[in-house]
Amino acid sequence: MELTARYGLEFNPFLKNSHEVLYQSSEYSEASFRLDYLAKTKGFGLLTGQPGRGKTTVVRNWSSELNPSLYKVIYTCLSTVTVNEFYRNLASMMGAEPAYRKTENFRLIRDEITRLSLDKKKTPVIIIDEANYVSNAILNDLKLLFNFEMDSRDRAVVLLVGLPQLNSTLKLSIHEPFRQRIIMNYNLDGFSKDEGRAYINEKLAGAGCHQKIFDDAAIEAILNASDGTARMINKICNEAMIVGHAQNQNLINADIVMKAINECTLG
Repeated sequence: MELTARYGLEFNPFLKNSHEVLYQSSEYSEASFRLDYLAKTKGFGLLTGQPGRGKTTVVRNWSSELNPSLYKVIYTCLSTVTVNEFYRNLASMMGAEPAYRKTENFRLIRDEITRLSLDKKKTPVIIIDEANYVSNAILNDLKLLFNFEMDSRDRAVVLLVGLPQLNSTLKLSIHEPFRQRIIMNYNLDGFSKDEGRAYINEKLAGAGCHQKIFDDAAIEAILNASDGTARMINKICNEAMIVGHAQNQNLINADIVMKAINECTLG
């Protein structure tokens, strides 16, 4: 018997696959609302959160729902590169032929933003993932790159996504001018206990499950060990089903979960 058949699942909802089951927690809804505001207002935004808290999921789903006739989404996570490499990559992703010199790439990017904004009536949405690794030099240049002094409003959306220490970096005095231009700053916290339970149930229901897989003590153990982090909930639930299946157990109890947690810790 396969694992999914034992637990009455059409697929394993705790693994990354093409069947994403989206759970919209209060944090997810609030972050989406803030991102919608940023898209309409334009300018700089900041989305932070500890690893596994759902930053990528929120940004991916939000950006995929933007009207392509009004927005051009550009995603980059080349965050540890030099300033010129960053410029070359951004120029290329915007559709321009990258130049050798930083000043030329600077001009190319600004020209492409102007072309998209004024001629095509599209707002560039530039998402910089893992932005906590971005160098101070790139942060210093960002405010210059997207500063269009002739306009009373910004022409692009620039969203920095990263770990919470990004806020600490931006509090440095050298970044004061840039920090003052941030119009949206939101940090994703973990699930509450109730949200964690709802998350697990939503995942199972989305996978076509109509039977009880985890008893109450098992779910409590999962939530305590995961600290409200979606990625850890997924990892523990998946490992618990593997352990339970190996033991021919149709109902996963706290003992099975504790073994799964140990396996996750060792892994």
